[in-house]
Amino acid sequence: MNWSGLENLLSGVNKYSTAFGRIWLSMVFVFRVMVFVVAAQRVWGDESKDFVCNTKQPGCNNVCYDHIFPISHIRLWALQLIFVTCPSLMVMAHVKYREGKDRKYMAGHQGSHLYANPGKKRGGLWWTYLVSLVFKAGFDTSFLYILYRIYHGYDLPKLSKCSLAPCPNTVDCFISRPTEKKIFMLFMVVSSAICILMCILEMIYLIGKRILKMINIRNENQRYRRADPTLAESQLSLSKREKTEGRQKTTLL
Repeated sequence: MNWSGLENLLSGVNKYSTAFGRIWLSMVFVFRVMVFVVAAQRVWGDESKDFVCNTKQPGCNNVCYDHIFPISHIRLWALQLIFVTCPSLMVMAHVKYREGKDRKYMAGHQGSHLYANPGKKRGGLWWTYLVSLVFKAGFDTSFLYILYRIYHGYDLPKLSKCSLAPCPNTVDCFISRPTEKKIFMLFMVVSSAICILMCILEMIYLIGKRILKMINIRNENQRYRRADPTLAESQLSLSKREKTEGRQKTTLL
């Protein structure tokens, strides 16, 4: 898999992200993708070759290996990284759509812009960015739960018991370097948990900033109404006129 191509593609999202989003992207590529490519694949490279059970019954090793490792950690983490990074492409696609729409508007309106900054998180782009954060946190949480359910916790036992056919009886099975693999698994789990925390903090930041902006606009409108008495008088006369018209309609009825 070409992880460098995915990194180059997603690095363009950095200029549309907040500080929390940049930390999240750094966490994904430094502590997850780099560790996955450089170290984790080599550590798990011998998981099937060096898996041993204390029997020579044909097929017993394969059946027990499939029972103990229903899905490889490497393949599960690869799927997790793909699913987690894809929502960021939603933001980039939305920005590209805005840029194309702005170019068409400029061509038909003598160079005037439809968007002052197509990458600014306003309107639909704000919602797209927020939804992408929900998806990223949701995918990471789902994969952590799947890993926990499949392996009955984040642990790799040094000794596993297996009694499935065609094994003649309950046999002891051993995986290679269980302590080292457990350390890498816990590292990936902690990295995923930190990325989930970054997404939650970014969602809180975006929503809090939006609420604060709405409060400021409301306060400015109230100050403007107090500073302009003619505006208040016109609104008062308008409300009186509406009440009078309402009474006339009631009388006619």
